[in-house]
Amino acid sequence: MLSCKNDVPQYNDSVPVHDDFKIESKFVNETRVINVWTPPNYKATNDSFPVLYMPDGGIVQEDFPHIANTIAKLVENKSIPPIILVGIENTDRGRDLSGASVIKEDEQYCPLTDGAKNYRAFILEELVPEINKKYRTTEERGIIGESLAGLFVVETLLLNPNTFDFYIAMDPSLWWNNRHLVRKAKVFLENTSNKKIRFWFAGSANETISPHTNNLAKTLENKASKNLVWKYSDEPNEKHNTIFRATKEKALTWILNVK
Repeated sequence: MLSCKNDVPQYNDSVPVHDDFKIESKFVNETRVINVWTPPNYKATNDSFPVLYMPDGGIVQEDFPHIANTIAKLVENKSIPPIILVGIENTDRGRDLSGASVIKEDEQYCPLTDGAKNYRAFILEELVPEINKKYRTTEERGIIGESLAGLFVVETLLLNPNTFDFYIAMDPSLWWNNRHLVRKAKVFLENTSNKKIRFWFAGSANETISPHTNNLAKTLENKASKNLVWKYSDEPNEKHNTIFRATKEKALTWILNVK
């Protein structure tokens, strides 16, 4: 299994021009740093834009720079429509991104606190309204995450599908809580959304993750409702620490263009 604290690969990416601000949260009981990238035409128009939210969204040793730079390139190439990126800098990653677990051994990786519930409430009830107040946004919003953040993405999709309009998860840590999300996926998928939702996910060759992403894909083949448009990218040539960068462009291109 992979540590919830140290499973974000480290890179030195150029930091794009962006905004940042702090928000006081009653749900996670702390101040959070938020980074926001807006598309090049944001200031030149009065248009409103969809929003992509990202855990692991800090500047230093997190994923905001390379995802913002990737979106900028894809927008410039007209491969995707313009979109706003909102990165949430981590404080206690293991607490925020993991749901409940009854497996004592999981405690060596993440605290058994069900912190994802509070983190989800922070995003939906505090951060989203603040972003909508500060920026010109449409009602469409999505979320992207890798590894433990991918677990949070999948959990949100299955437990609270109406939270976002589209979901992207690379190598989600579906081993958590004895594969609870995968084992109960058939039941969770009965909680269908009344709107169309898009879901793209990928699994690397990592032996603690690949079987579970493959099993989730099989369940979706049989149980996904017509309102859930999904795509699974099996990536046996990728490792856990390469899959985010290897698949980010095709994930964004598919999720932002599929109808």
